[in-house]
Amino acid sequence: MPNFTTEDLLMYLYNELPGKERQEMEDALRQNWALREKLQVLREATQRMDRCKLKTPRHQAVDSVIHYAADKVKVSS
Repeated sequence: MPNFTTEDLLMYLYNELPGKERQEMEDALRQNWALREKLQVLREATQRMDRCKLKTPRHQAVDSVIHYAADKVKVSS
């Protein structure tokens, strides 16, 4: 059975694993309690994040970042 990373679990959670890897993940989840627990923690975390209200940055902050990046590009060119 392959070792799965947190990234693999997230890809599984978001239905981004290819067919064969997805099947391997499902087999591993049936057999491995710790892996199921990790998936559950990630699932709960993504659900909490989905409920968070995000704030839009101030236009002044965005403009400052854009100008800073533009200046850095000019210097390195």
